[in-house]
Order: sequence, then structure tokens, then C-alpha cells
Amino acid sequence: MKNLRNGEFFGQTNEKLSFDGLTITDTEYTHPYVDWHYHENPYFTFLLQGNMTEGNKKEIYDCSAGTLLYHHWEDAHYNIKPDIFTRGFHIEITEEWFEKFQLSKDVEGSFNIRKPASKLLIYNIFKESKLTDKAFELSINQILLNLFSQLSNQRQSSEKKPVWVNQIDEILHESFTEKLNLTELSKTLNIHPMHLSRDFQKYFQCNLGEYIRKLKVEKSLILLSQNDSLSEVALECGFADQSHFIRCFKKNMGITPLKYKNIMKK
Repeated sequence: MKNLRNGEFFGQTNEKLSFDGLTITDTEYTHPYVDWHYHENPYFTFLLQGNMTEGNKKEIYDCSAGTLLYHHWEDAHYNIKPDIFTRGFHIEITEEWFEKFQLSKDVEGSFNIRKPASKLLIYNIFKESKLTDKAFELSINQILLNLFSQLSNQRQSSEKKPVWVNQIDEILHESFTEKLNLTELSKTLNIHPMHLSRDFQKYFQCNLGEYIRKLKVEKSLILLSQNDSLSEVALECGFADQSHFIRCFKKNMGITPLKYKNIMKK
């Protein structure tokens, strides 16, 4: 079984940054099938464009654009890619980085991260890696520490998680472009509206409205690589209008949708 060294991925790596024990790569996947292999360091894979299937010893993931995976160090997996352009963004993390920031690298297993707040952090790391101004290294380290903090909070809150938490997460992922009603959501989940309002923040680290807006922005980030019309993207993501879309996007990403489109093309 092939062991890939630091910064090594199958495909054509078009950009690589290395600093502070991190290696960040922007890679076009060119292999239709990659046999079982593992990497010497833990890393995040974020699919910017295209599709692929990834399998490990426990699960198989059907990955479309916007999928975020975390890979435990030396976790064996394989990949299958259809005949379309597919682009991945990777953040590989050495043992020295974990030691520097006093974190354990032994996050259990490999897993698919669905929370929009975590994905928006990865998008921001992608953005910072393209801007590469004097502050980009500091920004990326700070964002990555924030991401690990979120993942730790999610694992802790998942230990005794009530059934409705997964139910509402599925509902919101499927229906975030629609007009949602707190009373109807509560009836569907069979819990009191006050209970839902109070405890949603506990399990999702934001309120319902903020979570829905994050899902909309996350969706828009995928569509912006496929569509030149901001008004069409805004409509498809469920924003009231283009102005509302631009405001929400800039609040979460720190830049306008148009600037993000230009970064994606670099």
C-alpha cells in the first residue's frame, strides 16, 4: 500500500504552500481510480469542484463540490473519479503543528464534516491561501484553530444528543431555501418552540436564522464556480434579493461574491 509523504497527492498539484508545519495544496484530480493508500499526516480534503467517491474501512462517501472530509493520520482509503473536472483543496497538518498549539493529533477516525460553519472556515482558509498577503499565515493558523475548536465542541455536544438534533439538521439541509416556521418545525420535531429555541444554540453554536444563512452562503460558494449571474445564484440559494445575498456573503466570507469568483479562477 502506497504511503504518500507530506504534500503529496494523486493528480496535478497547481499550487502548494508550506509554513508553520502546514502544507496547503490545490490539486486537480486526474486519476479515474486511486487504489488503497494512506498519508503520513492528518489532513482535510475539501472538494471545490466536481465529484468523486472515497471509501475507507468503515464508510463510503459520495463527494460532490462542497464536501469536507477529515482524514486521520495513516488512515487507508481509495478514490474513484468520474470523467469530469474535479478539484480538491487540502490542508495537511504535521505533528509539529499540533505540538506547537498544544493539540492532540489523534482525532478519532476519518469523517465527513457537514456543519456549514466548519465549511465556511475552510472556504476562508482557501481565500487566505490565494490572497497571500503579509497576514495570511497568521490568519490561516487562527482559522484552523477555530475549526478544531468547533469540531471538539461538536463531539462533546454529540455525546448525549437528543434525537431531534439530527432530525432538524436534516430538515434544514434539505429545506433551507424555503420559508421555515418555528411553530411548524417544533410540531414536526414534537418539541416545544421554547425548548427548540433555547437548545438549538447549545448543539449548533448559533441560532436558527444564522444557521440557515450559513447554509445559503455555503450553497452559493458552490454555485459561484458554475454561474456568472449573482442574481440567479441569490435566487437559487433562497435569498430575498441580490443585495441581501451580497451582505450575508460578505459577513461570512469577508469579501464580495464577485471577488470570490475571481479567486476561484486563479
